[in-house]
Amino acid sequence: MTLASDSSQTRAPIETVDLSDSWSRTPLVPAETVAGKALTIVIAIMTFLAALNAGFAIVLADASREWRGEVGLEMTIQLLPRPSRDIEADVARAVKIAAAFPGVAEARAFSRKESEDLLTPWLGAGLDLGQLPVPRLIVVRRDPRTPLDAAGLRAALDAALPNAVLDDHGAWMQRLGTMAQVVVGGAAAIFVLVLIAMALAVGFATRGAMAGNRDIIEALHFVGAADGFIARQFQFHFLRLGLRGGVLGGGAAIALFLLLGFLSRHWTASAGGEQAEALFGSFSLGWTGLGVIVAISLAAALIAGLMSRAIVFRALRSFFLAPN
Repeated sequence: MTLASDSSQTRAPIETVDLSDSWSRTPLVPAETVAGKALTIVIAIMTFLAALNAGFAIVLADASREWRGEVGLEMTIQLLPRPSRDIEADVARAVKIAAAFPGVAEARAFSRKESEDLLTPWLGAGLDLGQLPVPRLIVVRRDPRTPLDAAGLRAALDAALPNAVLDDHGAWMQRLGTMAQVVVGGAAAIFVLVLIAMALAVGFATRGAMAGNRDIIEALHFVGAADGFIARQFQFHFLRLGLRGGVLGGGAAIALFLLLGFLSRHWTASAGGEQAEALFGSFSLGWTGLGVIVAISLAAALIAGLMSRAIVFRALRSFFLAPN
């Protein structure tokens, strides 16, 4: 009788609790922690260094192209004084041959005083060079619209003037190209090292966060939470930190280059400013350089998120939840 009455009683339904909404509001990894702020600063510094390195590589590569472009448009003819020859007549003849050659836009001879002034930085001022056999120089400027046969011009000068030497600055341009390649290669190596250091920092931070939340992760696994759910919690957390650090570091690098460009425009009037502009240009990155810095900032965030996700998956599937 009692069993029948008990069985006839209506049981209250068991209340089910949906944990997905609570977990979406309460992240597995706290958003604001001391470790998170420290990692944000580290990512910002790494991003700043990577962007600075890439920016200077772009500036130097652009300056190298400008140098080679300017140097490649000019050649020099050097006339060596000889006792049996009239140097002034040789200069006039060399100018006539060069100016009439196809592909030459202009040929201008340096006067004797201008040639002597070129030796002043090496020999000092106040020295009488009248008794010295100072070579005479002729600057030949190429016509960018017409190709110039440098070998043909050299042969024509050799046939008419045995004391003429044509220099097309090929060795100098090759050295400039090699220097630019070394700088860009070194910048690329430093950039890779910075990315590796950033990835290692994110990896250590992820392992530390997992160790600090081990009990919660084990409880989630016990109730059936998938590895992907746990990995996404860490991925989104470190993606936010990486994006925040990338924006800070990339923004600081862009601000620095804008400041250098502003200062270089005001220093151009001075001798040091002219030399700096001749070596490095105007420190203007252009849209390409700014795009590279933005891409580096986004890459920092992606590296942080993907590195964290990979480490969490590896830990969950191997040793982290393995029985002791």
